[in-house]
Formats: sequence, C-alpha cells, structure tokens
Amino acid sequence: MADKTVQNLFESYANRIAHYNIGFNYEIVHSKNSTKNIAQIREEECNLIFKQLKKEDYVVLLDDKGTQYTSTQFANWLESKFHTPQRIVMIIGGAYGFTKQMYERANHLLSLSKMTLPHQLVRVIIAEQLYRACTIIKREQYHHEDSLYQNNIK
Repeated sequence: MADKTVQNLFESYANRIAHYNIGFNYEIVHSKNSTKNIAQIREEECNLIFKQLKKEDYVVLLDDKGTQYTSTQFANWLESKFHTPQRIVMIIGGAYGFTKQMYERANHLLSLSKMTLPHQLVRVIIAEQLYRACTIIKREQYHHEDSLYQNNIK
C-alpha cells in the first residue's frame, strides 16, 4: 500500500481480528507489467488469484453488483459460514475487475457499496467489518446498533 496511514489502519484491524482465531490472513497479487492492455492485466491478476485458491474454497468476490448487508446481517452470514469446513476467501478485484471465469468460480458476491472505492480503502473497510462481525458474534461492546435497540425495548 502506498499510503502508510491506510496500511497502519488495515494492520490495526488485522491485529484485532487475530484475537478471534478465525484464520485471517491476506495476500496481495497484481500484474507487474503496466505495458499490457486492460484485458491482459485482468487475466493475469485473475490467474494469480486462481493459483491461490483451493477447489473446496468458498470464494467471495467483493463486487459492486453483490449483496449488500447491514453489519449485523454480515455478522450472521459470516457466522453461518464458520460452521462449514470450507475456507472463506474474500477477493478484492484489480483496477479492471474480474474475468468471466472468476465470476463463474465465485460462490458469493459481496458489495460494500455501489460506489467505486480505492483498493486500499476496501481492504480497511472489509477488515473493519470482519472485526465488527466478530464482536457482534461474541456480543462484545463495539457495535452499538444492537445495544441501542436493546436499550429502547426495555
């Protein structure tokens, strides 16, 4: 990541997630040759991603056409995936998106926003949401939606 502030923020959430022993790790892959055309770059990046995947992986593409969740809904969805033996692999596409083959391989499309977001910020946002989901699942005091709702029904 070019911006150290953003990198530090990402690492802060990655360290917080480690506390929950969910096997969180990340790989950054991208085309190294900027003289290629868009289709070649997209193809190369997706091929690099395919090399990292296992046949049994549950592949989630972060894509603006995907399902949008509230944080609580995302936590519930994630918790349901924890009960399967599959490794959950969340993939942020390159600047030129995914190939048709990558979409065909995906088990789920997840949208963080309909807007286009910079990759560095997407890493931070998904890391924060994973951390938030862990705190929701464990009923810890980080996410306030549930506690506000519970206070209003007393």
